[in-house]
Amino acid sequence: MLLTPKRRKYRKQFRPHLKGVSARGNTIAFGEFWMKATTSGVITNKQIEAARKVIVRHTRKVGQVWIRFFPDTPITKKGLEMPMGSGKSDVDIYAAPIKKGKVLFEITGLPREKAEEVFLSAAKKLPVKVRVIAKGEVN
Repeated sequence: MLLTPKRRKYRKQFRPHLKGVSARGNTIAFGEFWMKATTSGVITNKQIEAARKVIVRHTRKVGQVWIRFFPDTPITKKGLEMPMGSGKSDVDIYAAPIKKGKVLFEITGLPREKAEEVFLSAAKKLPVKVRVIAKGEVN
């Protein structure tokens, strides 16, 4: 179940600008604990799925998980031994541009120690550095 958009207005798009701090999606919305990005980067749909599987494996029947971002940016890739030029290539994967300060995942229904353990094991699957924050803490 890889995350991809159902429809796109345009097939290809420019690479995103990742400087600065996230202005949206940087506060708690649903859960008690959340994983917040401390560096900027691009997370692919395969990496999101790998992290989601790790979280669900630990929280099955106990906690609830929310994914707070979606990979809607198409990333193109040229084929092997393609000559330079001849325009932009075909869409390879979909990715989510993440600025630092963005909330990535939220969890509820787990004790703090277990939530931190789950998030740190899921963070190993992601290319950005993260930190775990509890509800009521200062970001």
